[in-house]
Amino acid sequence: MATEHGWVDTPLGTLFFETVDGALREAGFVDLWRRETLDGCAEDTPPLSQAACAVRDALRGYFEGDVTALDAIELDLRGTPFQRAVWDAIREIPAGRTASYGEIARAVGRPAAVRAVGTATGRNPAGIAVPCHRVVRSDGSLGGYGGGLDRKQWFLDHERRHIGAEVSA
Repeated sequence: MATEHGWVDTPLGTLFFETVDGALREAGFVDLWRRETLDGCAEDTPPLSQAACAVRDALRGYFEGDVTALDAIELDLRGTPFQRAVWDAIREIPAGRTASYGEIARAVGRPAAVRAVGTATGRNPAGIAVPCHRVVRSDGSLGGYGGGLDRKQWFLDHERRHIGAEVSA
């Protein structure tokens, strides 16, 4: 397995990502990332493989306005079967739209598991490619977001601006 690390400068700060054999395993803003993950990852890492460059380019493309670029990123996420089902359902939410935790629970066949969906969403290791910023409360309010509500709102506004669709729950 080839593990690679890369960086993308964004309007929200530096985004760190990790790929395994070209598939995105983790992504997050450096100011929020687990210190043990960043230790030993210098900014002057070796050149990325073509597959890891494709992930980096898709992330850059998203921030430059191609808000569907994330759809092409292959994932290699570690999680329970339930977590992976939740993350897959979140990836189905189109850019510029939102879904509630309850809608995600119904989509994974566990309509009473709204709180568990919230927990799985909070453990999302690739918060950009698995766009948990698109998950909101049933009343349409933002709810929580590990990157901070300012970032969540920025993502939603960014997508609205570039998709031209109203964000609605």
